[in-house]
Amino acid sequence: MTQSPNDTRPTTSTDQSELTDPQSLSRRGDNRSHRPTNPAFRDFIGSAWGPRPADLPPLSDAAPWAAARRARLGAQFLGDRLVLPAGPLKVRSNDTDYRFRPHSAFSHLAGTGTDFEPDAVLVLDPLTAPGQAPANGEASHEAVIYFRPRASRTSEEFYADPRYGELWVGVRPSLEEVEAATGVRAAHIDSLGDALAKDAGPDGVGLRVIAEADAAVTTLVDQVRQAAGLAGGQAAQQVDDALAEATSELRLTKDAWEVDQLQAAVDATKVGFDDLIRSIPRALTHWRGERVLEGAFGARAREEGNGLGYETIAACGNHANTLHWIVNDGAVRPGEMVLVDAGVEVDSLYTADVTRTIPVDGRFTEPQRRVYEAVLEAADASFAVANEPGARFRDLHAAAMKVLAQRLFEWGLLPEGVEPEASLAPDGQYHRRWMVHGTSHHLGLDVHDCAQARREMSMDALLVPGMVFTIEPGLYFRADDLLVPEEMRGMAVRIEDDIVIREDGRAERLTAAFPRTVAEVEAWVSGLLAG
Repeated sequence: MTQSPNDTRPTTSTDQSELTDPQSLSRRGDNRSHRPTNPAFRDFIGSAWGPRPADLPPLSDAAPWAAARRARLGAQFLGDRLVLPAGPLKVRSNDTDYRFRPHSAFSHLAGTGTDFEPDAVLVLDPLTAPGQAPANGEASHEAVIYFRPRASRTSEEFYADPRYGELWVGVRPSLEEVEAATGVRAAHIDSLGDALAKDAGPDGVGLRVIAEADAAVTTLVDQVRQAAGLAGGQAAQQVDDALAEATSELRLTKDAWEVDQLQAAVDATKVGFDDLIRSIPRALTHWRGERVLEGAFGARAREEGNGLGYETIAACGNHANTLHWIVNDGAVRPGEMVLVDAGVEVDSLYTADVTRTIPVDGRFTEPQRRVYEAVLEAADASFAVANEPGARFRDLHAAAMKVLAQRLFEWGLLPEGVEPEASLAPDGQYHRRWMVHGTSHHLGLDVHDCAQARREMSMDALLVPGMVFTIEPGLYFRADDLLVPEEMRGMAVRIEDDIVIREDGRAERLTAAFPRTVAEVEAWVSGLLAG
C-alpha cells in the first residue's frame, strides 16, 4: 500500500525540535517519515516536464441532456440559488478512502460520471428576481461548477498532497477542460463562499442545498444564511428538503440518453452473469464458493463499467432466504439453487439490477421447478399489468401478490380457512410471510432510484413513458419454516427484470436477453457449463 507523501523525506533530516515538541493526534500520521521541505527540492521536482496537450476535450454527449434537466429543476425554484455538492471522499480506514462516487443529484444535473470530482459543487445561480419568471426562451439559472483545478507542477500540491496532488491521484482537470466537457462555466472552489453570499437575503436570493451530500458545504450554506438573515433551523431544513425531493422526482422519468445508459448497464450485466455461471465448477470445489461467483461477476463489472451498482448477492440454498445476503461466504453445493442479484454500474453511473435463480447442476429438481414457475407466473402477471392503459405503479405489486397468494393457498400454506382473497385484504396479508419485500422499485443512477419522491409521484403514480423500474417477485422458504413442506424448505426463488415504459406506453424488458423460463434457464446454464 502506497504511503503518504510524508514518507519521502529521509529520516536522517528530522529536526530535533520535531522529536521533542508536543504533537497533535491529527499530525501523528506524519510520524512514519517526512517529505522534503527545502525549496531546492521543490524546484527540482517541478522542473523538466513536457508540455500538456493543448487540445480541450470534446463536449460530452450527456451535456445537452443535463442542461435540459437543470432547466426543469430551475423552473421550480425561481430566484433561489440551488447548491448541489458532489460530496467529499469518505474514509474507509484511518488514512485510506473509498473510491469516490459523486452524489446522484450532482451527476444527474452536471452530466458527469465516474469519479468526478471530490468536493466539487454545482450551483444553479438565479438570473431572475425571486418568483419572477424568465422571459420567453431565456434561462432561469446559470450553472457553475466549483471545484479545485489542478495545480502547477511547481507547487507543493503537485508532489505532496495525497488528495489533490498529480503524482498521487493523476492529472486532474483544469477549469477550461471542465467547461469544454460539460458546457458549464467552471470556477475555483475557493470562490464558492463569496458566490453563495452574493445578494443573499430575505428580500434577495434564497439558498437551497442538498444537505446530505456534503456536511462541509451544508455548514457553509448555513453560515451564509445566518449572515444574510435567511431562515435557519427547521425552516431551512424544509427549504432543503424541497430541493432534495425535487431532484429525486426529476429522475422519475428518464430521457432517451438515460435509457440508453441503462440498457448498456443491463447488457454488461448479462456478460457478468455468463462469467458467473462459467465459474460454477470452481465454486463447487471452494469452501467459499459463493465468493467465487461474486468475484467472477465483480471482475466483469470493473472491466465493462465503473464497478458494481450495489453489493452482489450470490446466495446458495438457504442463504437465499436472507434477502440482503451479501456476506457470500458459503459453499456452493450440487443439487441446490444459487440466487444471484447483481448489476453493473457503467461509467455514467447508471446501474442495472437483475436477479436470476440458477440451478447449480443446470437442471431444476421438481420442487425447485414448482416454486420457480410460481414466481415466474407472478412476474409475468406484473409485466402484463405494466402494459395496461391507466396502470399505476402500485398495481405491479398487487398483480404479483394475487398469483403468489393463489399458489400458496393451493400448496396448503395459508392458515386454515383463509382463501386467497382474504389473504390479499389489508387485514390479511398472510402470504407475505413468504414474500416480505415489494415487487418493484424505480431504477437509474441509484439502484433504488427516486427514493425521496413523494408517494403520489412514485408508488401511487400512473406508469408513464420514461419510467424505468424493476419487477422482482420471489418466494422464500427458510430451512426452519415448519409450515412449508419439507421438500421445499431451504430454497428461495427471485426473478428480477428491468422494465422501461416506451413513448407509446408499451412496457419493454431491458433484460430481454436474459433467459427467464425453466427451459431457457436450464439451457443457458447447461450450455455455459458444457462450454
